[in-house]
Amino acid sequence: MPNIPYKNVDNYQPKELLDAVLARRGARGLLNLDRMLMHSAPLTEGWGAFFKKVRGELSVDFKLRELAMCTTALLTGARYEFNLHIPEWTKGGAMPAQIKALENVDAAVVDKTNFDEAERAVIQLAIEITRNIQVAPKTLAAMRAHLPGDQEMVEMIATIAAMNMIGRFLAATGVELEKE
Repeated sequence: MPNIPYKNVDNYQPKELLDAVLARRGARGLLNLDRMLMHSAPLTEGWGAFFKKVRGELSVDFKLRELAMCTTALLTGARYEFNLHIPEWTKGGAMPAQIKALENVDAAVVDKTNFDEAERAVIQLAIEITRNIQVAPKTLAAMRAHLPGDQEMVEMIATIAAMNMIGRFLAATGVELEKE
């Protein structure tokens, strides 16, 4: 049960915002996350615009970005987001063995069988940002070695930070996985 009841969207106002969220979600329809956010129209609008950019308009490698999102979701206890991002990470090239191995993030960061050097650098960066906030210079250097430039480095850090925001929001509000 959520800590705050989901917003009833019958006769939701502004209707344009509800229509925009429904259009973005497509056949899947509204998610529990949407129903929670919709308690605040400005928050819903801003959240949607921000995460549209994070999820679809950054130049950082798609597979690495989705790995960062999945790792951070697990670290924050946001199983909800992990489940939402597995299909995207899979589209980016993740293998079933990687998905299973990531379930133990602390083991995954040193797992040379399932993760290459760039992927382990992403996992380490997500661990440090999420658990420590501060990032060791060697971790930044390891990540930087696998990215083309400063833009991608900033985008990777921002992606992990954004997923930390989602994880904390989901935990505090008690958003549940959708019933299938």
